[in-house]
Amino acid sequence: MADPNDKDLGMDRGITRRDFLNGVAVTAGASILPPHLAAALQHDLDPEKSPEYYPPALTGLRGSHVGAFEVAHSLRDGDFWQKAGKPAETGETFDLIIVGGGISGLSAAYFFRKANPNARILIIENHDDFGGHAKRNEFTVGDRKLLGYGGSFSIESPAPYSAVAKGLIQELGIDVASFPKHIAREVYSSAGLVPSVFFDKETFGSDVLTVNPLPVGGSHNEGDDTPERQKIWERFLKDAPLSEAAKHDLMSLRHGADYFPGLTSNEKKARLARISYANYLTEIAHVDPQIVKLYQNAPQALFGLGIDAVSAQDAWGFGFMGFRGLNLEPGPGKGMNRDVIPNEEAESYFFHFPDGNASIARLLVRRLVPEVLPGNSVEDLITTKANYAKLDVESSPVRIRLNSTAVRVRHEGEAASAKQVEITYSRLGKLYTVRAPFAVLACWNMVIPYICAELPEKQKEALHSEAKVPLLYTNVALRNWTAFQKLGAMAVYAPSCYHTYFRLDLPVSIGDYHCATQPDQPIVIHMLKTPCRPGLPARDQHRMGRIELFTTEFETIERKIREQLGRTLGPGGFDPARDIAAITVNRWPHGYAYEYNSLWDKFWLEGGELPCELARKPHGRIAIANADAGAYAYVDGAIDQAWRAVGEILKA
Repeated sequence: MADPNDKDLGMDRGITRRDFLNGVAVTAGASILPPHLAAALQHDLDPEKSPEYYPPALTGLRGSHVGAFEVAHSLRDGDFWQKAGKPAETGETFDLIIVGGGISGLSAAYFFRKANPNARILIIENHDDFGGHAKRNEFTVGDRKLLGYGGSFSIESPAPYSAVAKGLIQELGIDVASFPKHIAREVYSSAGLVPSVFFDKETFGSDVLTVNPLPVGGSHNEGDDTPERQKIWERFLKDAPLSEAAKHDLMSLRHGADYFPGLTSNEKKARLARISYANYLTEIAHVDPQIVKLYQNAPQALFGLGIDAVSAQDAWGFGFMGFRGLNLEPGPGKGMNRDVIPNEEAESYFFHFPDGNASIARLLVRRLVPEVLPGNSVEDLITTKANYAKLDVESSPVRIRLNSTAVRVRHEGEAASAKQVEITYSRLGKLYTVRAPFAVLACWNMVIPYICAELPEKQKEALHSEAKVPLLYTNVALRNWTAFQKLGAMAVYAPSCYHTYFRLDLPVSIGDYHCATQPDQPIVIHMLKTPCRPGLPARDQHRMGRIELFTTEFETIERKIREQLGRTLGPGGFDPARDIAAITVNRWPHGYAYEYNSLWDKFWLEGGELPCELARKPHGRIAIANADAGAYAYVDGAIDQAWRAVGEILKA
């Protein structure tokens, strides 16, 4: 039943948002295809050969879109082969077959070709686009083309890039040190826009948007005690709908106290590693419950979890409040997450493209299949339209086969003596078989046990543990951003809303692509949600989040977006029915690589073999890549694992 407020929200408007099926999980094996694939097949075309085939411009529900996951779910459920039929022999042989066309898979192809310039490679990808999580979203608003990132944000990492990863970035022509000349930070700062926080009335008693002095949601850390910073705190305390007790406790946390007198710094860190930040606040610092509600979803952007499932030690590393009085020595404690260990070299190595790391995927494709993205510079790449018809051409030494899900990977004979690997894949309802001397599985690692039955059981168990962190990366194209200007907001942390964070696009201009510089110009805003179920162990929270994403209709998500933006920005004149031009929801039930956590992973705190080390062991002529293989959710991790996997098969 339609909500009576739908018309005011603009749910009836003819914006570009319904180029999709609703996206709710369908019965395993059902013959269902998105419209852009079904339309091409009606004309006896490979979908990618159709002139209309262009996934980056599709709106609505993207990410793990309908047609990309049903086959894998049927394999998981054990009923795929009952109705799959007999695979057709293509007769195709390659020197290497790679399962997974994300950055790790593309990097593996690049490294293998570098070692074997004449090698013929096939990359199999289940989605309708290459890049994996590094997804490009395009919008047209009036006469302006806008870009957004659909999953992978930037070249950054909490640890320095390895020589291998940094070398690949350089070989692709990316000058990381040049980033400052591409970003116009003054666009927002000169207009007085600052990080903000939105209090919702259901949780805090009233809807209030005010400045954000907290070390979350794009704000600064708590060590900034300048007079300007003090004014921000004063305004926050004046505006925030918090009780006087909560405000008092917040200031006590900010200034700090030693809650563990008599313990050494290392002993304190050991205590912090074994309790959640929520428990630290309630049981150690004894703060008002409103403070816990304010902070609950603060770490979601990094961990996909709230403070109930993130250690207090990691919260200290993140810069959250309440630790200043402990006088902890610099340096990580045992069991600290890599995401929150500061490193000066790593912090300076940053580059964001307008489409995020989709540009890295596109640069790799340009090297592997030049006809897809003609040109010779990073600058011209940004506005070059990919020719998907050239991805899988027989004469090309590297072929990328989209809309194709690997369903079986096996050696022809015993793994120790076999000379060939046979791979069967499902493409648009039919099965096909191809062969190569080697295979790299650069797909999501938890899928591998379902497609490679011959792996040792302990390795399968380790691979199953690599289940990913669910997330939504939502891009909303606006006709203007005058409401942000009037409200003085650049980014908004919304601790109790559907999307817990959203911000104006980074003002980056590269080549012929230019960012919005005036509030009356169209712009993309990025919204983040990581669904989880507080109170459960981390992996169970992620499992519940995946179920939520797979069973939530796009219409529901769209309504949540419109309501949230209307409530937050309405005082600045924002009208969701008038001002929203397009919506793309990048749904990733299997999103970030799972990173280890001292609260839930004893081996991370106490030592021992990591599950990812067992999971990625080579098996005969089959090697395993993907960021999962390093339990490290960053581009350099994906590149490093590709390098290792290719090195293993080159030694075989």
